[in-house]
Amino acid sequence: MKTISENRCFGGTQGVYSHSSEATGTEMTFGLFLPEEAQHGPVPLLWYLSGLTCTHENAMVKSGAQAWAAQQGLAVVFPDTSPRGEGVADDAAYDLGQGAGFYVNATETPWAPHFKMWDYITSDLPQLLFSEFAVDEDRQAITGHSMGGHGALTIAMALPDRFRSASAFSPITNPSVSEWGRKQLTAYLGEDEDTWGRHDATIQMRERGFDGPLLIDQGASDQFLDKLIPEALASAMMARRQTGHFRMQKGYDHSYFFVASFMEDHVNFHAEALYA
Repeated sequence: MKTISENRCFGGTQGVYSHSSEATGTEMTFGLFLPEEAQHGPVPLLWYLSGLTCTHENAMVKSGAQAWAAQQGLAVVFPDTSPRGEGVADDAAYDLGQGAGFYVNATETPWAPHFKMWDYITSDLPQLLFSEFAVDEDRQAITGHSMGGHGALTIAMALPDRFRSASAFSPITNPSVSEWGRKQLTAYLGEDEDTWGRHDATIQMRERGFDGPLLIDQGASDQFLDKLIPEALASAMMARRQTGHFRMQKGYDHSYFFVASFMEDHVNFHAEALYA
């Protein structure tokens, strides 16, 4: 692991690090905020998964998460959204390839050699974090925005014993039927739609739900509502009687201004679960 930078931040440290990933076969970069309490022992960990076109840096710089995490004594990790570098497949479109890993393990050419973002988020990066930093493996929560909201929800439902709570900002909720989903799932996983279900939050909510609290915030003026399909997940949550809150926020769009506006709510929501 290499330290790229470390800066004092709200009494704690905002670091940026890189490491050689076994999952992706590439060098991967991530940000990690550690509150002051981490100097004295392991602290709870909140995962933040970012959306299309983002790197580790977008949420780290724009979300305002560190201020609220410092108040609650939480660490926050900001992974990258895809493998990168020479020899890594890419596409001219913004919503496929580098910056658009979609949190799946690709099985199709040319993506399969490196695009193993499911394994990176669920296995590779956690092993590094818990061996190198003062974060508590038994107290984890997960959130994300847009494509990252999709990743957070599907990973949380697949690993219910790992995360005490889950949330999302404007998640891609039903990628099996969405323009933001069918394209990527076909490219990464192939045309057999039976393989897509584990990566569709609406399908997973119908089939298994989440054994913990959920918080979903969706901007009512989001310019991508037709791609996000929030009503599908809301309906599935109601049908399953899922514990949680689904909030339509009047006037808000898809930007980080929206994310920053409700980040305090999400951090406090996760802190309540992590310290229960």
